[in-house]
Amino acid sequence: MTWEDGLRDFQYFLRLEKSLSDNSVEAYSMDLGKLLHFFELKKIKTEPENVTAEQLNNFLKYINELGISPRSQARLISGIKAFFKYLILEDIISEDPSALIEGPRIGRKLPEILSVEEIDAIISEIDLSKAEGHRNRAIIEVLYSCGLRVTELITLKISDMYLDKSYIKVRGKGDKERLVPIGARAIAEIKIYLVDRNSLPFIDKNFENILFLNRRGRNLTRVMIFTIIKQLAEKAQISKSVSPHTFRHSFATHLIEGGADLRAVQEMLGHESILTTEIYTHLDREYLRETLMSYHPRSHESE
Repeated sequence: MTWEDGLRDFQYFLRLEKSLSDNSVEAYSMDLGKLLHFFELKKIKTEPENVTAEQLNNFLKYINELGISPRSQARLISGIKAFFKYLILEDIISEDPSALIEGPRIGRKLPEILSVEEIDAIISEIDLSKAEGHRNRAIIEVLYSCGLRVTELITLKISDMYLDKSYIKVRGKGDKERLVPIGARAIAEIKIYLVDRNSLPFIDKNFENILFLNRRGRNLTRVMIFTIIKQLAEKAQISKSVSPHTFRHSFATHLIEGGADLRAVQEMLGHESILTTEIYTHLDREYLRETLMSYHPRSHESE
């Protein structure tokens, strides 16, 4: 098998069997591209089925010497391991040369979150006198109320709104559907926005069922959502790095801090593994200490 054939078949596998997005497939392809560049640089002539563990370890030393961050190294290694696991699955190789390679140890980066007060400050900066005002307010409320990914937000369909039941249907990664509860405030903002939406002079027939539209009657892009949120955060003088995902992080953290069941949050976020959701259990240590001192029966010295 040539590298060209192996990469092409691997890409088909990721798209069709694993249902990964084009962005994810491209990321895996770039990981393998870096390995191939290393082989070319070191004049190593080998096909996918002949790669050795020693060659892969030499590659790891190489990327470490380049000064690539531990997190990026771990991402690279993950992509390469996925490729060789695919070769095992297809019976192209019988032993996985990547099985014993280990990446750098990295701590899990805690996501940036906003306080309720900071979220209110951002929302208060929305100019409701502008045509897009109520739309932008509904966007922020839905992001925070439902913990959606930005792609899930911009692809929300009106036909997937069950507002009378306080639920929305969300299409997540791998086109998997899940039902997510939606709060009263977000529902109210959607209803107000729908009046403006239905008053648009033109709605492209391809986007008639999409909830959030631009003034030309077409769907919003990921970049547009990022821009809206960045501008509002700057106006609210929020010093943190704020993106659409920040509202997802805040949604999960506030739920768990309030005592929500971890598996319920996992279901709402659309995480396949509860290990992914566990990152949101990073409660402030002072908060934990105060909780212990307030409620544990042996936290006080006997008088």
